[in-house]
Amino acid sequence: MDEIKTSMLYSLEHTIAAELLAETIYPWEALGKIGEFIVKMGNTLSKEEYYSPKENVWISNDANVAQSANINEPCIICKGADIRHCAFIRGNAIVGRSCVVGNSSELKNCILFDNVQVPHFNYVGDSILGWYAHMGAGAVISNLKNDKTLVKVKLHDSEIETGLKKLGAMIGDKSEIGCNSVLNPGTVIGKNASVYPLSRVRGYVPSESIYKSSEDIVKKLRQNN
Repeated sequence: MDEIKTSMLYSLEHTIAAELLAETIYPWEALGKIGEFIVKMGNTLSKEEYYSPKENVWISNDANVAQSANINEPCIICKGADIRHCAFIRGNAIVGRSCVVGNSSELKNCILFDNVQVPHFNYVGDSILGWYAHMGAGAVISNLKNDKTLVKVKLHDSEIETGLKKLGAMIGDKSEIGCNSVLNPGTVIGKNASVYPLSRVRGYVPSESIYKSSEDIVKKLRQNN
């Protein structure tokens, strides 16, 4: 089970939410605490570096936020973030430094580490995206099972009970999700993994691997510098 622990998926120095995630063994344990953490953290942020356009929303003065973006509380948007035309942030969202939240992309109850990109028609709900994670155009995260039962995380031949009805994906640092892919509830993507476009992913994708299909997951070849 070690490979899906918080410490194995994420470099905590690359998020304002490090204190929250450091308390967890598995990252999804933080999902129910994001809103409370945002309010606590937001009230400590420098008023010279962040402005608050509405209650419990803090936006860095260095962030670029389109007038057409819809941002609900609670939310923190960090330095250098780019919130583009018609982005919809429904609340309980942390957008890290230099992130991109693009046209018609939607966030809800999630943590985006620094340098994450969800730039084109993406949905991210009840999920955590690690440092430099990238979602291709149209890639979405499903956070609710069709039968509305509690989500389990599948790892090899085991299942981990999460106790959560809504759980999207835990995406490790520097992972790439191909265009128009769907990550099913409880999916975990390891560090520096790649998912082919048009994939339907469930369960665990190991770090340093390429997901071509559920029957075809291969290790990445190391390149010599």
